[in-house]
Amino acid sequence: MRDIAVAADLSPGNLYTYFRGKDEILFFCQDRALDRLLAALARARTARGPLAARLHGLAVAHVLCLVDDVDGSAAHLEVDALPVRLRAPIVAKRDRYERGVRALVAAGIRRGDLGPTDPTVATRAFLGALNWTAHWFRPEGPHPADRVAGIVADYAVRGLAPREPAEPGENERRTA
Repeated sequence: MRDIAVAADLSPGNLYTYFRGKDEILFFCQDRALDRLLAALARARTARGPLAARLHGLAVAHVLCLVDDVDGSAAHLEVDALPVRLRAPIVAKRDRYERGVRALVAAGIRRGDLGPTDPTVATRAFLGALNWTAHWFRPEGPHPADRVAGIVADYAVRGLAPREPAEPGENERRTA
């Protein structure tokens, strides 16, 4: 709590004016980050334009939420640290976000905008690639957060794209 107070430029006593303990701070961070992710999802759902571009925007917003703010990474990395009474609403909100992303992916698969695959597995792989960024990204690294978010989003969206038809005999050459 003392470290959090210092980072927030508050005295520890002042911090307790707003939160009863570290569990409430973690809950607040997770809830706020999920609100940001749900807002990005709403923009992706209502935006006009190709689905790949909308998914790319969502992916960039997702990664930036994780790496730009401490509260973002806490939303995905520390859910199990919450007591059950605080964990349940966070898990419900996180699941709502995943269902919304899966609905976008499933619609894209049905329309042929995305490659034919299982929408649940594809969505979890997509979100997994985005979430893993919080484990390895370092602000002092060679690329700023927005550049990393763009690179990761490019990668994740390409993974959902329709596949180019294989050249005749290509599969045989790969296994030889």
